[in-house]
Amino acid sequence: MKQINSNTEQEKLRKFFIKSGVKMIGPETIFFSKDTKVGKNVTINPYVVIGPKVKIGNNVTINSFSHLEDCKIKNKVEVGPYARLRPGTILEEGSKIGNFVEVKKSTVGKKSKINHLSYIGDSELGKGVMLELVQLPVIMMVLKKVKQKLEIMYL
Repeated sequence: MKQINSNTEQEKLRKFFIKSGVKMIGPETIFFSKDTKVGKNVTINPYVVIGPKVKIGNNVTINSFSHLEDCKIKNKVEVGPYARLRPGTILEEGSKIGNFVEVKKSTVGKKSKINHLSYIGDSELGKGVMLELVQLPVIMMVLKKVKQKLEIMYL
């Protein structure tokens, strides 16, 4: 991952996004990559790191202390605080990733919620799924990863 360490380069990126309508609280604490794409009506709270290959849709809120890299966030999504979106993550419209949630190489379906204290990896969550305090999966069978698909669950 090529990093942009220069304060001057970060200032240029911040000014560019502010001019394009991104609302930043504490912009000096928010870090972007050169290839970051951001939609309209986006709010980014303090202490957020946006790594390479991140696409953010419209009407999105990224809360404090979140770290995003190589992910796609569609419209009307809320992320964090303290969330980590790792490569291969897709958040569908209306989904929510809560505090202390890490998502890797997974799709979170439309209007699905992962509220807090969870790890989701190599998974596909369907529409309207709500998860809390989970780890999905870290299933390995004889060195073969198994991709998990979840639909609406009734407990």
